[in-house]
Amino acid sequence: MSKYFATTPIYYVNDVPHIGHTYTTVAADVITRFWKQKGYDARLLTGTDEHGAKIAEAAKAHDEEPKEYADKIAAEYKKSWDLLNIDYARFIRTTDEDHLKTAQDFLQKLYDNGAIDAKPRLYEGLYCVSCEKFWKEEDLKEGLCPDHLKPPIKHSEENYYFNLSKYRDQLTELISENKIKVGPHTRKNEILGKLKQGLEDISISRANLEWGIPLPFDPKHTSYVWIEALINYYTYGKPNGIWPADLHLVGKDILWFHSVIWPAMLLAINEELPKEVFAHGFFSINGQKMSKTLGNVIKPADLISKYGVDGTRVVLLAAFPFGEDGDFSFENLDQIYNSHLANGLGNLTARVAKLCENSGFEAKEKVNHFDPEVEKLLGEFKFNEALNWIWKIVQRADQRVNETAPWKLEGIELQEVLDELVSLILDIAFNLQPFMPETSEKILKQFSGSVKSRPSLFPRLNSGS
Repeated sequence: MSKYFATTPIYYVNDVPHIGHTYTTVAADVITRFWKQKGYDARLLTGTDEHGAKIAEAAKAHDEEPKEYADKIAAEYKKSWDLLNIDYARFIRTTDEDHLKTAQDFLQKLYDNGAIDAKPRLYEGLYCVSCEKFWKEEDLKEGLCPDHLKPPIKHSEENYYFNLSKYRDQLTELISENKIKVGPHTRKNEILGKLKQGLEDISISRANLEWGIPLPFDPKHTSYVWIEALINYYTYGKPNGIWPADLHLVGKDILWFHSVIWPAMLLAINEELPKEVFAHGFFSINGQKMSKTLGNVIKPADLISKYGVDGTRVVLLAAFPFGEDGDFSFENLDQIYNSHLANGLGNLTARVAKLCENSGFEAKEKVNHFDPEVEKLLGEFKFNEALNWIWKIVQRADQRVNETAPWKLEGIELQEVLDELVSLILDIAFNLQPFMPETSEKILKQFSGSVKSRPSLFPRLNSGS
């Protein structure tokens, strides 16, 4: 059986999961389910990144040990993904024993192969604790970290360095020729533009931070969190025989780590490279950046209580093109839900099921393939376009109900019309399965054999909600 291995980033346990984490994870789950439906051994890896200075500080602020604090937040992520019916093969944590061992083995290989300097050298730079990231002064925004709008601290200590600079030409060729596919195209051009400017060697260790994975060749140092966290994909993929990853799905803020630093690390140990890295954009909430201070942080449970599990999965990916920046508002999400689910799919299935039940109709057809256009669009991560195509099939079925007026028909004429309508509904349900696994399964069962009408799948939201 062919395999497909997809990953989300492992989410940093500095906060409970919110709509941003949900967006990425649902998208990765849809892709994984799509390939599984096509007959592949498709697996999704997600989890939590639990080391580093920020976690140590957060744990101290909560009067907890770092592992105790990480346990609590990791449980929140796992609970949220289970609520959203995320079909992950493993929820990995960077504190897992197999990851600790694999990360140290990987780092030792880097060192043995000469990719890490034999001795540490002095590093002086600007470090943002909030994103565990070093910044150049010219990349700051009025002296502040552009991601967190906080001043970075001046950091000076002896660190071990990874010789990233030696891989510039090789990475440029691999990305240019799509041997490592970087998407969308605008992001690929950004990465190639930065590579053209040159690469510098990077610090990969901390000398004064205990909450991390010790370097196997110098236990006085711990691995820089963003180095060992990347190895999680290898921790799961390699021993399970599904390496390399077919897709790393990430936010654009961490594309550099996944498309440059991570492949360079793999090149350094002569390992196979990921096939594709795709970055989605940033988004705002009602035109504002998501912030605890503004009180506009939206948690998965907030969405599920309003739209249900499958409804949440759909409205998020239908809101704007994946890969671009966008804005979420409940007004827009409500409109998508009411228009396409309550008044669209829900209304159609209810109407046709009632007609089938009243006539004693029995369905015989089964659908076992994707619509070619949906298959193409999902392969390109164009989730909103794939959904729009499916909504057109819903509209076509609704039009056929109105045009044929099956409630006025009898005998063969009625049978032929219901055959057509049920065929369209089964087609819709099959194509929606990656997005709406539970709802699609209900529809497929409802329109198999003797059809019975049921309560509305999607009750309409109150206006102004």
